[in-house]
Amino acid sequence: MGRLSAVDGAILLATLLVAAGAGLLGGRRAGGARAWLVGERDVPWWAILFSIVATETSSVTFLSVPGVAYEGDLRFLQLPLGFLLGRWWVARWLLPLYFEGDAITSYEVLGRRFGPGVRRASSLLFLVTRTLADGMRLYLTALPLKLLTGMPIAAAIAAMTAITVAYTFVGGLRAVVWTDFVQFFVYVGGGVLALAVAVGGVEGGMASVLDLAREHGKLRWLDPAPFDADGTLALERTELLWAGLLGGAFLALATHGTDQLMVQRYLCARSRREAGFALVASGFVVLAQFALFLLLGLALFAWFRAHPPATPIAGGDAVFPAFIAGRLAQIPGAVGVILGGLFAVSMSTLSSSLNSSSAALVNDWLAPTIGRSWSDASRLRATRLAMAGFACVQAACGMTGAALERSVVHVVLAIASFTTGLTLGLFFLARSLPGAAPGSPAARRQGRAALIAFAVMLAAMIGIWRGTSLAWPWYAVAGSLGTWLIGSAIERVSRGGSIP
Repeated sequence: MGRLSAVDGAILLATLLVAAGAGLLGGRRAGGARAWLVGERDVPWWAILFSIVATETSSVTFLSVPGVAYEGDLRFLQLPLGFLLGRWWVARWLLPLYFEGDAITSYEVLGRRFGPGVRRASSLLFLVTRTLADGMRLYLTALPLKLLTGMPIAAAIAAMTAITVAYTFVGGLRAVVWTDFVQFFVYVGGGVLALAVAVGGVEGGMASVLDLAREHGKLRWLDPAPFDADGTLALERTELLWAGLLGGAFLALATHGTDQLMVQRYLCARSRREAGFALVASGFVVLAQFALFLLLGLALFAWFRAHPPATPIAGGDAVFPAFIAGRLAQIPGAVGVILGGLFAVSMSTLSSSLNSSSAALVNDWLAPTIGRSWSDASRLRATRLAMAGFACVQAACGMTGAALERSVVHVVLAIASFTTGLTLGLFFLARSLPGAAPGSPAARRQGRAALIAFAVMLAAMIGIWRGTSLAWPWYAVAGSLGTWLIGSAIERVSRGGSIP
């Protein structure tokens, strides 16, 4: 198996098979379209909790967060504090909307309020950005397998996609949730193993790691200053408390409150109360998870000080991979555990993406067109075919990754990060505009205002991203508030009012 030992290969294969088996076993009851899409609304809250965390943890996060502490300090912890606030608001403010009716996607709620145009526009934006971004994530995750085994990128992507499609195709969302549950402990176990090995390689253990971090100012985790040294607002920096709290809260409101990837998990809960508890509790788990990987970064800083590498490490993102290739590769089975964790977070994201994308395509685009004549069996067949189609498209996007410039990969990820703010702005409009009966002139007027605001702010956010140095935590703030303000102004003018 190339440079991957037989022990590591066996551990990696066993990890993938156990995760897939858990998905197949957990999803064995998915007999109809609704069961396939929302798990018969009978999934326990604790499984949903870990599924939420595993889904929002990408392979990039797994490899990059330790580098944040290695190069800097612990101020990245301010961001998950904002995530906690955002989750609490989602549970109080948005979850009731999803449990009022019998929705399958978050965009159905917008459709009931503003009409099919807004529903399809927001759903289409989700489908495009999710497919492109997760295709690139698939490529980035396949790179270590290529380097360690000599397997071509195309074969690595195809293998990962095939395993993920197998359990997702059979079991639907229940399979995704139960596989996420297993995969969470796989990748956290990999992080704990790496931390133990790194600390064990430093004389004095954890006490020495923390002493060295303190000497270099790496234990700082709070930065309340809102201004730069020249007195201007620090909107270009991500490591400030107010950027973490406000930007992180809006980002969580957008990603966990409106994105189908997350909303679909709440809809498979047994009740709104259980969904809300899983959502809020997941914020504390994410905070602990970030603390673990940041602590790993501090341990790697101490380890590389004690064991200087033969060649300089090229930036923080290369620190953990360098440790894997240099130190963990000397321990039989360790690389297999780490790769299992890396592929666990990737497959979790991929399976969730495929399931939520097929749900959005079928329920927001095909079902409204076909109408009530569509049988449950036909809907399930179409959903599964859509899932397989998205798998092929995402794999194709991943296989073209080698031909792309690195900046293009960052472009795709950045677009995916700010577009959810636009959808959040539509929900702000839905909650703030006067109520209107579906199909009434007022409802049509509000729908036009929402659609225009959505389009205007999409163009504006592209301009902000390409033409300014605004830090990414502010994208959701700008996108959501801009959509809300523009839509409110248009609706007020169109009904004969004036803008104060």
